[in-house]
Amino acid sequence: MAFFAGLVDAVAGGGGLIQVPALFAAYPDAPPATLLSTNKLGSIGGTLNAARKFLRHVSLPWAVVGPAIVAAFVGSLIGANAVSHFPAEPLRKALPFVLVFLLIYTWFQPSLGESHAPKGVSHYQKVKALILGLTIGFYDGFFGPGTGSFLLFGFVRFFGFDFLHASAATKLVNAATNLAAILMLASLGHINWPLGMAMMVANIAGSQFGSRLAIKHGSSFVRKVFLVIVTALILKSAWSAYFSN
Repeated sequence: MAFFAGLVDAVAGGGGLIQVPALFAAYPDAPPATLLSTNKLGSIGGTLNAARKFLRHVSLPWAVVGPAIVAAFVGSLIGANAVSHFPAEPLRKALPFVLVFLLIYTWFQPSLGESHAPKGVSHYQKVKALILGLTIGFYDGFFGPGTGSFLLFGFVRFFGFDFLHASAATKLVNAATNLAAILMLASLGHINWPLGMAMMVANIAGSQFGSRLAIKHGSSFVRKVFLVIVTALILKSAWSAYFSN
């Protein structure tokens, strides 16, 4: 499952849809915090590997992506720390509706993300990158599902990236949020290191295939996979929030 999660995640995000349920099914008696942190460890290798492959074929505006990465790392640390102080239930209930908005907006904007037309590197763009990174980073540290989809949409909608460039930027920002969560949870003793490292190897292998598919078939392919992943996230999050109990 880590292999397939790496493949899907490299294209359009959403690997957690595969990897997290597999962990909970395989280790039903393990503490949830341990499984979630082990998932982060297993994912980060594939995420960085996919980013490395993307960066061989695309060029990113680092003056925008860099601030987003740093802000996402800080936001994820804050979010992971906030988990013990605030309930995640309101976010869990709201998530399906936010994802439906993303799906509808992207579906009815067929030209969105087809061409790569970055909006330049102004002070305003850097501030937007900081806000995007901090907000999504906090969300990932605090709750998490759909982080890759939110980042991908954000880079396409607010910075003029096509889906291929947005996917590359998403991998880098997502790696920062994963690293922050790993550091926070590792300090609390919540990671199964042998399992996480084994999953990382499989995740990296899957990301090799996924990134090749995305680079070969381009933005239109990434857009289609993105729509499928968001649809699956809607169904999964709606079931978890309203029907599983």
